[in-house]
Amino acid sequence: RRWVLGVVLGLSLVYFITSTFKQEERMVRDRNLLQVQEHEQPIMWKVKFSSGNSSQLSNQCRNSVQGKLLITDELGYICERKDLLVNGCCNVNVPSTKLHSCASCLPNGCCSVYEHCVSCCLQPSKQHLLERFLNRAAIAFQNLFMAVEDHFELCLAKCRTSSQSVQHENTYRDPIAKYCYGEYPPELLPV
Repeated sequence: RRWVLGVVLGLSLVYFITSTFKQEERMVRDRNLLQVQEHEQPIMWKVKFSSGNSSQLSNQCRNSVQGKLLITDELGYICERKDLLVNGCCNVNVPSTKLHSCASCLPNGCCSVYEHCVSCCLQPSKQHLLERFLNRAAIAFQNLFMAVEDHFELCLAKCRTSSQSVQHENTYRDPIAKYCYGEYPPELLPV
């Protein structure tokens, strides 16, 4: 019986050591991913979309995933969840599907609906605004925004609520339009 316990103890020790090393490798890899990329490497912009072909099943689309009612695909189309095709793209043949919709967005680039924020942000004309933001991003945000690989990922990250959207750590600066792609956060509300 002792040799069985010895084998179990030995296997447990080997498992513990290998999982510790794997966890350390993951932490080092994650730390390396968070390091700021070189500024000479520009973000890969996808501003030339081939609209109209997203309903073909051979094409795959990434989309905003989280919306309960609405979804925005990487081509900039916004549609109801029920109109999402199996390839992840919005069905462009449905009348309610819109391209680069800014329906709930204010002129400052803040929107009340996350999917509208992403769709509006994906307009090719917003590229210059987003590049300016990336160039002026605070050190704290460079790791987040420089890790994105294309226009779609940047818009997904930029439109999520962040510490820039809140004041006093528990109140939205603008409780209605809290998803922002613009250069600057909403104005602080008076106390």
